[in-house]
Amino acid sequence: MAQIFLVEDEERVAALVKKALEESNHSVEIIPDGAEAIRKFALKPYDLAILDIMLPYVSGIEVCRHIRQKNKTIPVLMLTALDSVDDKVAGLNTGADDYLVKPFHLKELQARVDALLRRNAADAEPIITVGNITLNTSNNTVEREGKKITLTTKECALLELLMHNSDKILSRQTIAEKVWGISFDTGTNVVDVYVNYLRNKIDKGFAEKYIHTVVGKGYIFKTEV
Repeated sequence: MAQIFLVEDEERVAALVKKALEESNHSVEIIPDGAEAIRKFALKPYDLAILDIMLPYVSGIEVCRHIRQKNKTIPVLMLTALDSVDDKVAGLNTGADDYLVKPFHLKELQARVDALLRRNAADAEPIITVGNITLNTSNNTVEREGKKITLTTKECALLELLMHNSDKILSRQTIAEKVWGISFDTGTNVVDVYVNYLRNKIDKGFAEKYIHTVVGKGYIFKTEV
């Protein structure tokens, strides 16, 4: 049973989400505003956070930023009535792993929650090694030449995809579908943003670079150029 942190000020939406997720055997705690969310998050551990963007007192974006300062790996799903590309990217850049635009189907919400939680499933193969990089998906960490690097859940998912497909070119569309579960929108640069996050964490400062851009095609994870 996952402990889910739901920050939503619309009582009807919160009640529906809570009911749907509890039917999937999760435990859901509802917090009605951003200020209370920041206070509550410090009191006990959670397995996943669901945040509305438009909240009283403190926005969901600020709550997400606070969560990421305290916990780099907890999956964060944003709920938003704002459907612009800039708003979606702002949420993802703050540290959210996924988003849903209101109104949404509860089955889709359940599927996205389950997909985020599966990252920490006990039966998942936790260790992947390519070249001198070792990825541990059980705690979202990378070790390279004795240096341990912590990733967010979405960064871990992206690196896992790239490493499982080493020496293969992956298009932005494929990455968006596999990592975010969404159709690729050419108006968003979220894939490029997260690839840059990864490069700064696992390639910067090392002589050998692993993540390469293939102009007009996408990205490839290679141990040799």
